[in-house]
Amino acid sequence: MPFSVNGSLLALALLLLLWRAEELAEACSCAPVHPQQAFCNADVVIRAKVVGEREVDSGNDIYGNPIKRIQYDVKQIKMFKGPNEDIEAVFTAPVSAVCGVTLDAAGKKEYLISGKAEAGGRMHVTLCDYIMLWDSLSATQKKSLSQRYQMGCDCKIVRCPSLPCEISAPEECLWTDLMIEKQVHGRQANHYACVKRADGSCSWYRGVAPPKKEFLDAEDP
Repeated sequence: MPFSVNGSLLALALLLLLWRAEELAEACSCAPVHPQQAFCNADVVIRAKVVGEREVDSGNDIYGNPIKRIQYDVKQIKMFKGPNEDIEAVFTAPVSAVCGVTLDAAGKKEYLISGKAEAGGRMHVTLCDYIMLWDSLSATQKKSLSQRYQMGCDCKIVRCPSLPCEISAPEECLWTDLMIEKQVHGRQANHYACVKRADGSCSWYRGVAPPKKEFLDAEDP
């Protein structure tokens, strides 16, 4: 009898371990990116209010089961990047474990939303996309959305993994927020853009005013 009880406990422990491993494997995981990278990687970047929310079917999986998505109805305030039509609906997965995004649908908060374009004035977002409350953005970030980030899309922002670190090519900007400040939303993320200079190299630029054609390296952090 003791052998049977121990065997049952062992089997239960193995089942729990496998369930936990599966749960972790399905969890959403995103690499940190500078806001400029997120802007350049996105098909669509808008400022909008969320005015409605509902669960919808989006076809079937390979087993014939319905695929659920959350549809957020949005009122677009401004488009910084995207198609020649207003975005009216934002879609996302139903739970955060598969990178679903939760937004306030009361219509009182404004968001910066970036993501992938879909046909018919729609877009799809995940937790890996850059989605922030508009009021949480710095003045430099808001200005950069209109022009400066786009100017730097040919540049490459390289994350500093450990000190010392350095760039390996002139078109790179070294992002050190995670290493020095231990946070994604640090000084470079909030106040700098990586902009291509007249000689083809890239460098960090800080300031609300648009950068001159050639700017000094003294602007670097």
